[in-house]
Amino acid sequence: MKISIITATFNSAATVNDTLQSVSMQNYHDVEHIIVDGGSSDGTLRLARSFPHLSSIISEKDEGIYDAMNKGIRRAGGEIIGILNSDDIYTHPEVLTKVAHAFADPSVDVVYGDLQYVDPVNLNRVTRTWKAGTFHRSSFYFGWMPPHPTFFVRKKIYDTLGVFNISLRSSADYELMLRILLKNGKKAVYIPEILVKMRAGGYSNASMQNRVKANREDKMAWKLNGLRPFFFTLYLKPLRKIKQFIIK
Repeated sequence: MKISIITATFNSAATVNDTLQSVSMQNYHDVEHIIVDGGSSDGTLRLARSFPHLSSIISEKDEGIYDAMNKGIRRAGGEIIGILNSDDIYTHPEVLTKVAHAFADPSVDVVYGDLQYVDPVNLNRVTRTWKAGTFHRSSFYFGWMPPHPTFFVRKKIYDTLGVFNISLRSSADYELMLRILLKNGKKAVYIPEILVKMRAGGYSNASMQNRVKANREDKMAWKLNGLRPFFFTLYLKPLRKIKQFIIK
């Protein structure tokens, strides 16, 4: 089965080479890699065009990263879709092979794994580890979510349940997961190993103000799906990250 990987870029020349290389080195060969660029001016597109494995490059103004991801999803021709950010990398060449193996079961709708945060310069220096664990329907109520860069979804799920809600600036991935896994009960399989390395940093955790905004959006994500969290659910979500600093 074909796997479509979507990478949204905007002035990502400093990091996107690592991302492109990690996809090009995968030993699973039925891969479609789509770059969706927001109109970079720093050499991102020149770097992207130097990788012959790329299937498609879209370069135009967008309404943010989730709008770019939606464009990629709509363009994708693969049966399976994964999102890899322009400063993330797959940890080894067999990642997509293992993902494809999990999707060989036709009843599986979603596959996900673990993620490591690494130093922005030294990708071998781990700052924290996100062990996702097995999904249960009660998981979201206790602050759980899987790492989005490890979250692979069948294209037909996007076709039937919709793409990212771009009105949510930082919680669009969380809302999508709630919609797919909790509201609609789609079957997920967990690969218990680190699939992606992500450079440390992120909008929602950059300041207390941003964390408060993200918490409001998380609450809206539940409301949009007609779901009601426990009173402690949205407080547990950031608190669960503490153990990521302990497990490295």
